[in-house]
Amino acid sequence: MGVERVPGLSTGTVTLVRREILRYVRRPRNTFLPPFVNNVLYFAVFGVILGERIGSYGDGIPYILFVLPGLVVLGAVSNGFENASFSIFHGRWNEYIHEVLTSPLSYGQITFAYVAASTLRGVLVGVIIAIVGVAFTVAHPAYSLVSVAHPVYLAVALTLVAALFACFGVVGGLWARDFDYLTVLNQFLIRPLVFFGGVFYPLDALDGIAYTLSFLNPMVFTVDAVRYGFLDSNVLHPWLSLGVLAGATAVVFAIDVALVKRGYGLTE
Repeated sequence: MGVERVPGLSTGTVTLVRREILRYVRRPRNTFLPPFVNNVLYFAVFGVILGERIGSYGDGIPYILFVLPGLVVLGAVSNGFENASFSIFHGRWNEYIHEVLTSPLSYGQITFAYVAASTLRGVLVGVIIAIVGVAFTVAHPAYSLVSVAHPVYLAVALTLVAALFACFGVVGGLWARDFDYLTVLNQFLIRPLVFFGGVFYPLDALDGIAYTLSFLNPMVFTVDAVRYGFLDSNVLHPWLSLGVLAGATAVVFAIDVALVKRGYGLTE
């Protein structure tokens, strides 16, 4: 099957993006089933069982709707990171990434291909989690159907969130020396940051220094931006969150390109 020409992208870049997408799309049980099952449990326990006892936040938002954006972020972040880090590390481990490095693609095109494919996976998983959350609210007689307050903003924010952590995943894939490194990064760094980023509680529930320090956590900006897109509920100015996400993505992507060009983890 031939590769369709995409305006603005070389045939080689499209081919590499397509290969990376097919790698996880062909394994839906490994790619999409785990986040689906995990979030059914999250919504059942935190949204329905505990949510009915917690009540609502802010403008009368039911707790199940309050946690929905945070769980979407958690899924997008984890999958964007995991895909990029695993794919690059697996290529290094099995030494087939040299085929990519010796291709006529530039370092920027190679990095873009891995980030783009990983971003798409993060967004797809985020959409699946949103559908699971909507299904729980529809099935519950006390809740009304979820409406998206700012759909364009939400689409941009979710894409930037997945892209940012796909860029971090490239760094992780180059840095890892064995498979345990990948697990350490995701389980002991990213997930704690997400959980303390306001997924399950509003930031104004914190007092004093804890509230101030929470803004050093980059996840606060991701959760707040996606929550604004879904529910029109936010602590930070929405354009500030979007600006931070866009700026951080550009910076980390530039670092990725520099590392690939240097051969960090690839030729050392």
